[in-house]
Amino acid sequence: MERGARLDAVLQAESSMSSARHEAAIAAILAMAEAASALSRRIAEPPLEGRLGSITSSANADGDAQRRLDLEAEGLFSSALTAAGVAGYLSEEVEAAAFLNPEGAIAVAIDPLDGSSNIDVNAPIGTIFSILPHVPGDAMASFRQAGRKQIAAGFFIYGAQTSLVVSLGHGTHLFTLERESGAFLLVEAGLKIPGSVPEYAINASNYRHWHAPVQSYIEDCVKGAEGPRGRNFNMRWIASLVADSYRIFMRGGIFLYPSDQRKGYEQGRLRLLYEANPIAFLAEQAGGGASDGMEPILDRLPQSAHQRVPFVMGSADKVERVRAYHLDPSPPSREAPLFGRRGLLRT
Repeated sequence: MERGARLDAVLQAESSMSSARHEAAIAAILAMAEAASALSRRIAEPPLEGRLGSITSSANADGDAQRRLDLEAEGLFSSALTAAGVAGYLSEEVEAAAFLNPEGAIAVAIDPLDGSSNIDVNAPIGTIFSILPHVPGDAMASFRQAGRKQIAAGFFIYGAQTSLVVSLGHGTHLFTLERESGAFLLVEAGLKIPGSVPEYAINASNYRHWHAPVQSYIEDCVKGAEGPRGRNFNMRWIASLVADSYRIFMRGGIFLYPSDQRKGYEQGRLRLLYEANPIAFLAEQAGGGASDGMEPILDRLPQSAHQRVPFVMGSADKVERVRAYHLDPSPPSREAPLFGRRGLLRT
């Protein structure tokens, strides 16, 4: 498919199966693209009526405060998916899965607005979605499937450009919104995560809470050329899953949001169904990897609507190296002065 091709043409050509599920998935993606275009315009408006990131009096299913734009995004995407005939619907902003059109062929799990804390600082935010086959039963039945059952997945990122990273299971593709026409146009087909960039993304302020394997991995990166990795690393952290993921799809590296010893973080913090699973699907389709530190994310069987998981994603060799640190039973070394009581990562 040629660069500049429209999203609808690429998706139709990409779908080698003419099943009702694949046709429904394409319809859902195109509906979400229209909603994303509208949301992009909303984000670009001057905040003359107040900040879009202002906190409302409501909270989502996990108790997180909802911001004004969270609610607007939820309304845009739920309406678009209802019109597209989606059967099952699960959003970060609602407590439980629901039926939109019970006769539909697919179910969609979505984070309508990822990175809400970045809204008012003009940093990238996004929308993440996962498309699964509809399974008859209660509203959660479709969402109890492992991530490998996904028909498609993707995310929109609203930044200097509004872009879409998407896969129907035959490679990962990059589109960017042409604002004048409102169409998403193909920028790169068969996107591949580069494997050699020495960058990692993690919230280093939580170092003291991490488990030993993650501490050891990051310590060895920080030691640079003089350490066991034999090269210097840079740290990147935007605090938006879509923004950090987009950078990795473009440049390579690794993203870590591990479980740790804090209350509420024992099982990780990112949600399996509408954050980790779709990003993992895209990463594997782009030649990368995604795990919970040990096992592939896509092999996990969801147990609840808003289940949290540890998440490691990026270049395949780096994800595998993190796994090796978890498998190594030897305790991490703390002898190097850099990591002593008054070292760089300790106080």
